[in-house]
Amino acid sequence: MDNLKDYYLGIGIDEKVYDFCATIEKKLKSRFDEIDKVAEQNQIRVIKALQDAKFAEEHLNGTTGYGYNDSGRETIEQVYANLFHTEDALVRQQITCGTHALTIALSGNLRPGDEILSPVGKVYDTLEGVIGVRESKGSLKEFGITYKQVDLLPDGSFDYDNIRKAINKNTRLIEIQRSKGYDVRPTLSVEQIGELIKFCKEIKPDVICMVDNCYGEFVETIEPSFVGADMVVGSLIKNPGGGLAPIGGYICGTKECIENCAYRLSSPGLGKEVGASLGITRNIAQGLFLAPTVTASALKGAIFAANIYEKLGFKTVPNATEDRFDIIQAVEFGKPEFIQAFCEGIQAAAPVDSFVTPIPWDMPGYDSQVIMAAGTFISGASIELSADAPMKEPYAVYFQGGLTYQHAKFGIMMSLQKIVEKGLIVW
Repeated sequence: MDNLKDYYLGIGIDEKVYDFCATIEKKLKSRFDEIDKVAEQNQIRVIKALQDAKFAEEHLNGTTGYGYNDSGRETIEQVYANLFHTEDALVRQQITCGTHALTIALSGNLRPGDEILSPVGKVYDTLEGVIGVRESKGSLKEFGITYKQVDLLPDGSFDYDNIRKAINKNTRLIEIQRSKGYDVRPTLSVEQIGELIKFCKEIKPDVICMVDNCYGEFVETIEPSFVGADMVVGSLIKNPGGGLAPIGGYICGTKECIENCAYRLSSPGLGKEVGASLGITRNIAQGLFLAPTVTASALKGAIFAANIYEKLGFKTVPNATEDRFDIIQAVEFGKPEFIQAFCEGIQAAAPVDSFVTPIPWDMPGYDSQVIMAAGTFISGASIELSADAPMKEPYAVYFQGGLTYQHAKFGIMMSLQKIVEKGLIVW
């Protein structure tokens, strides 16, 4: 059999880069074994959710037009409700992205005079326009909905004193972003989220606690809805789509919250009754079936990346040894040329558009230029191998995804290869 090393050398990886990465990978076996155990538990959980909903071959067929009586759509929503332990769920390809899902959840459950509170600091960049933190046509601010935030303490913990002060009679919804977004803060564990929800509910029992669950699904064996979240929201082209869902988003939560969301997605009076599946239910269901192992592959890639770049002297969030609560790995380079080289390497390792050179551009919804590397089968799917970064201080790149660990590994090696080729690191 040909030596594995020869394959990597033949596809453009220098011997020094390969040897450096191989040495680090050997030390990660025990951590990878633990990830596989979590994936196995989550795999059984997904199968049980499908079986409890009596998911059948007939549900793989699609509908057109209005989509009335779409049993596949209705059953996959029951599957998600089972999986997240919620009263109901909205799982639709008509939801275009995670930001759209969050917009539906917010606008469906808020009314003029209500206030949103983020107790975990700033919201994700694209949500700033939705809320009106950054002026945008059609924002919630234009409809008389206000926003307040309480920043995390310097050590990344919750500022409970100021959260208590911030909750008032108008506070209708608590927005909790699980992942870090374009910020080098720690990602929140489900246990931490549960503690925060309990605290907020003790102050105001009727407040809606919504968790932006993007990038966090199946990283742990429990989800935020297990610990009191009224809504959990995410994208199907991230973890739960398993790389097969071509579009879509989900919202799982209480019956009332989901009903409100459905009326906002379609129209008042119609709600969940309309929305043709167009044959996509098969992709959504099979992607969900694969999601635990795909997420595990992405986690392994993130840990591999952290260990590589921390060894080279860069700050990584999470660091090389910390527990993981999402699939995103941040590497703080401090200089834009490192980001450019890193993204070129991720793109060069892609199965699609590997010959393309990523460049920064004025991406809609962001306040600075963003560079993105994503040679993906599903356009922009960040459960596939991808990396992106806002071109501003502290010049941190955010790496995520990999449908297989082997691909994620190759992408990280190629990112280092490009950095070395540009003379930014000298061995």
